[in-house]
Amino acid sequence: MEKTDSKDKQYIYIGQYALEKAFCKIGITVNLDDRLQSYNAQKTGKAKSNQFSYLFTCEVSDSAQLEKDIKEKFLNLREEKSREIYFYNSALFEDYTKFIKSHKLFIEQIIIKPEEKPTVKEVIVKKTTPSLKERGLTRRDVMQKAKKTKNDEFYTRYEDIEKELSMYDKSIWKDKVVFCNCDDAVGDEERNTSAFALYFLRNFKELELEKLICSHYGGGIDLFNQGVKGYIFTRDGFSEIGKKYYPRGYTGSFDDPLSLKILREEADIVCTNPPFSIAKDFWKIVIESGKKFLIISNIANVKNDAYIPYFINNQVWAGYNSIDWFLNPKKEFTPASGHWYTNIPIKDRPKYKNLKIVKLKEIPDEYIKYDDAKTLIVGNSYIPSDYKKPFAISVRQILNGVLEKGYKIVQEKQYRPYINGKEEYAKVLIQKI
Repeated sequence: MEKTDSKDKQYIYIGQYALEKAFCKIGITVNLDDRLQSYNAQKTGKAKSNQFSYLFTCEVSDSAQLEKDIKEKFLNLREEKSREIYFYNSALFEDYTKFIKSHKLFIEQIIIKPEEKPTVKEVIVKKTTPSLKERGLTRRDVMQKAKKTKNDEFYTRYEDIEKELSMYDKSIWKDKVVFCNCDDAVGDEERNTSAFALYFLRNFKELELEKLICSHYGGGIDLFNQGVKGYIFTRDGFSEIGKKYYPRGYTGSFDDPLSLKILREEADIVCTNPPFSIAKDFWKIVIESGKKFLIISNIANVKNDAYIPYFINNQVWAGYNSIDWFLNPKKEFTPASGHWYTNIPIKDRPKYKNLKIVKLKEIPDEYIKYDDAKTLIVGNSYIPSDYKKPFAISVRQILNGVLEKGYKIVQEKQYRPYINGKEEYAKVLIQKI
């Protein structure tokens, strides 16, 4: 490493210990060489492999002031017990460096090549396998298959979270405790970083959160290979759940006694993508807790016998957006039919415009049929405004908000129409209130 220091210069650095990838140090110095040597001095045995190295270094005009500004900007990402330790993953690291480099006290970045093997940049490949059409599958088939095989490795994209949460008034988050009880996956790299946790970490101050608690299941399929961990982020900094609260045998699962205790006693809003294979259990726990929630589940839940009663009892309704693409562990795009569900009020749902609420005689004949039980079935998002009896519709009309337009579900089980003795696709039976 070249000598870069002089008596008159001041520096900000971001560094990291080799065996502590979830954290980084942000500090100040007048001599980068001496500071690095002091971190790595007198290391022996196992500690010798835990070498400290710089991730970013730069010259600044007032290191003390800039350090103070970093602390204020990223206060919830500083470890409560340490003045230098910050939460780390590649996305947050970019946030740190972007803030420093855009600061008026920044002079120039100093490139110090670390003594390590070069890494290969991971490339996101949109398609590496045959399309669903080529395989004779639909997105719904993928979700149903995931449920049957207990394949829960469908990861939500950051942009889909941002798109949905931007539709709600920011005031719903003010002074609230958000519990991501399937999302402790904030690791040292973006590929093993939960988009839910990342969204709330980045927007912690703007949303005026009181606290963010993250936990996830560490047994069986280890989500993102992070082990049983959990973090609590507050306005005063973060701490690991494991160092304060883990009882012996804690699994990190949303239904673990500790997770249930956090849900009952601390959480205000649950926001996550629960495992598809056990979504029924998750819904029961969260809905019965009485807490607010924003969650992702199968788009077909609105016609699933296990979930219909929640919609009838007005305990849940569709959120604003569907999700057609998820990511697999390799960060490849995976098509599947998901949708947001919530018990937070929906205002001015844009998809209302997709509903065609007209008199029955105005609905084209091609979108009207009667089954063997003489039950009316309407398609193409048409809704008869003057029909008094129950009639059957598809999932899409429910997701577009028909239940908020003076209609109700009248059967707790999905409706299975038969036409000429042949079973048709399952529907939902609704009626005008």
